[in-house]
Amino acid sequence: MATLGNPQETIAVLKKYNFNFQKKFGQNFLIDTHVLDKIVAAAGITKEDMVLEIGPGIGTLTQYLCESAREVVAVEIDRNLIPVLSDTLSAYDNVTVLNEDVLKVDLDALVREKNAGKPIKVVANLPYYITTPIIMKLLEENIPVSSITVMIQKEVAERMQAEPGGKEYGALSLAVQFYADTYIAANVPPNCFMPRPNVGSAVIRLTKHEKCPVKVQDTSYMFKVIRASFAQRRKTLVNGLCNSSEISVDKEAVLNALEKMGLKADVRGEKLSLVEFAKLSDLLCG
Repeated sequence: MATLGNPQETIAVLKKYNFNFQKKFGQNFLIDTHVLDKIVAAAGITKEDMVLEIGPGIGTLTQYLCESAREVVAVEIDRNLIPVLSDTLSAYDNVTVLNEDVLKVDLDALVREKNAGKPIKVVANLPYYITTPIIMKLLEENIPVSSITVMIQKEVAERMQAEPGGKEYGALSLAVQFYADTYIAANVPPNCFMPRPNVGSAVIRLTKHEKCPVKVQDTSYMFKVIRASFAQRRKTLVNGLCNSSEISVDKEAVLNALEKMGLKADVRGEKLSLVEFAKLSDLLCG
């Protein structure tokens, strides 16, 4: 049975190994069993599943995953944690720990080797400083992943789920929603971690779309248009696009495209939905 998950056990493990938290790795370990149960439940882990865990720390969440999944691969960048994980996970024969930087791992090859190329589930208590690059790697690189259930900064989770028109809505909202459905499963206060972070956290589940929600001629061009539209939020969409270093469009072309779409000349990027951005980018690159 899982034994970690409360403050006393976490402190005992850290003392045993004389472990010092590394600020550069954004280490905040979970010390609340209810939250751990919520993460596993939100991810819908079954005995059929292979789970990739990113940043297992001392193995708290890993133990819970090993109880529920067929197989777990945990990728940990901090080599000082490898002996700790050997100890805390010694009761489980369905876990592999890799001492790697997940951004450099060939995840496609890993899924082929461990799960015959079938989609895996990703579960993690992610370091906040590197949340977005990790999630975008998982979404953009066409790795066979059915869902990603992660603990991240609450503000970032809200941005991922945001709808057009709100102040949280932006390029990240559109990038995530292009690839996945979003669902915030739980809000988690700072006292559930050791050491306490300065911000609230949330568990968000991203379920990959079976079929892309929009049709667009050139995905990478659309994302350039999106980034340019939000680069200077106070500016109108027209100014944002015309001042962009990523794309080259003239004002007349943008105004014509907006007119065809029935949008006003002074519209801002935050008002456009993903479908409208796809249409706009098709008009501009066509």
